[in-house]
Amino acid sequence: MTNENNTVIPHFLHRRQVLRGMAAAALPLSTLARAADAPTPLQVGGLPVTCNLTLPVACVAKAAENQAGKTAGPLFGFEYSKYSGWPEIKESLMTGRIQAAYMLAPLVMDLADKKIPLKIVSLGHRSGAVIMVRTDSSYKHFKDLAGKRIAIPSRFAVDFLFLRKMLAQEGLTPKDIEIVEMPPPDMPAALYAKAVEAYCTGEPFGAAAQRAGYARPLRMTRDEWRNYICCVLTVRDELIKENRPLVQDLVNHVMGAGAWLDQKQDNRNKAVAIAAGRKFFNQDPNIIKFVMENPTDRVTYGDLRMIKAEFEELMQLSLAAGTIKHPIDYASYMDESFAKNAKPTFITL
Repeated sequence: MTNENNTVIPHFLHRRQVLRGMAAAALPLSTLARAADAPTPLQVGGLPVTCNLTLPVACVAKAAENQAGKTAGPLFGFEYSKYSGWPEIKESLMTGRIQAAYMLAPLVMDLADKKIPLKIVSLGHRSGAVIMVRTDSSYKHFKDLAGKRIAIPSRFAVDFLFLRKMLAQEGLTPKDIEIVEMPPPDMPAALYAKAVEAYCTGEPFGAAAQRAGYARPLRMTRDEWRNYICCVLTVRDELIKENRPLVQDLVNHVMGAGAWLDQKQDNRNKAVAIAAGRKFFNQDPNIIKFVMENPTDRVTYGDLRMIKAEFEELMQLSLAAGTIKHPIDYASYMDESFAKNAKPTFITL
């Protein structure tokens, strides 16, 4: 094919342009205008753990709203940014590489105390931690684990505080066991290889070993610590100052995702399919589904109230554990205004 100057125009380019034009013509002008105005999505860091499940749901729900042109006011977008461990996500938040993330609550307290400009703006879940031992082991009580090696994700992890609470019930302390810090994805294999006798972590890394048949829960937070929280939505202060509407929209979607997840099992099944994808956790959906069903309240998401007394309890436990050196003012790490003003988004996935 040639033009008036006898210059050859490649056929495949011409066809591609025609197809683009046809696709554009099929869209409403309002949708095209919104797409043209689409902002750069806010990167929100998270780990591939079910304590963070509200984040993938919020991201997908927001994208669906934008695509359908249902968003009133400024057009915002959120995008899940996957991290493999707490040290990496902490570093990214500290340096400003990302401005929002799901973080360990005691770690946020410590960073705020060190003048890192961060605030907790919402919870992400309730419960969701387990202490696993081998199925063929004789362990029934924590006194049986005296002198044994137990893996935890981090000394700042609330999983560690859970372990300390369970040890204390039987008159033990962490000095009576050997503690090793280990990335949660490595824990099932370490237990299988008998490199550790037990591990304490968030899901789905307990369920992965349980479903495979070689591990069983020794204790679960759903039974022992019903108001347990660890992962909290945290944002940098400059984002709050520069774009409060964006932060509020994110909190609205996270809280809406929590209510949606606890509404019915079918919603949880949809969330499993979302989170298992490559854009998010990139995990076997059957393992995430196992967490959602065995039992159904293994992790819960509907009650995302931020209660000062619960954070004060976490602080006291962290002080006793030595991960926090002195009491930290609540206002230095908390901004309750977004949760108080929240209008949880009605999720329609």
